[in-house]
Amino acid sequence: MDSQSSCVVVTGFGPFRQHLVNSSWEAVKELSKLGLGSDMQVELQILQLPVDYREVKQKVTRIWEDLRPQFVVHVGVDPAAKAIFLEQCSKNRGYRDADIRGFRPECGVCLPDGPEVIASEVSMKEVSRRAAVQGVEVAFSRDAGRYVCDYAYYLSLHHGNGRAALIHLPPLSPWLPASLLGKALQVIIQEMLEETEKARAPNLVHRKLGLCSSSQGEPTGGLLL
Repeated sequence: MDSQSSCVVVTGFGPFRQHLVNSSWEAVKELSKLGLGSDMQVELQILQLPVDYREVKQKVTRIWEDLRPQFVVHVGVDPAAKAIFLEQCSKNRGYRDADIRGFRPECGVCLPDGPEVIASEVSMKEVSRRAAVQGVEVAFSRDAGRYVCDYAYYLSLHHGNGRAALIHLPPLSPWLPASLLGKALQVIIQEMLEETEKARAPNLVHRKLGLCSSSQGEPTGGLLL
């Protein structure tokens, strides 16, 4: 993207299954109220994505073609999580769970000619170490779950050449309200944007090659969005 803008796009997801209120979208709305801070010098735009593979493919493609953002952050929910997980990479195959319309990608594949795995240019391990959020743990993961959120992430990593992230939040609860999760997103995304500058430094251009090569980390489990 030669004409890349100073726009940062953050998406959350709409309802699915028993999750009539999706914590990802509620937290993104709170982030919109907070902003990313005056030091960031970026324009924040938010968008709700439906839990629909085909619509997600259209909307994510349009984000990159129309807005030409410098970075995109997708936010999903992990119903079983007690912590916030920063997903290092996304996989092209294995999308076998149906979306809210009962649709599954053909052969469970996101992009037929795409690489098996694409990693973010951001070191999620480093961000998880630095992002201090009172009231909730921040960890990193190398398995984003192969549902619509992972599908969106793969598309953004493909279109943005690694300039994307996926954050999985726990469900809303009395001790994890939307206001706390929104503040957590602000802190985490600020750290991610600082990390992108390091990732683009000339002496670190090969740094991301091994980010998804290890089985270590903090994997998430269950159906993630």
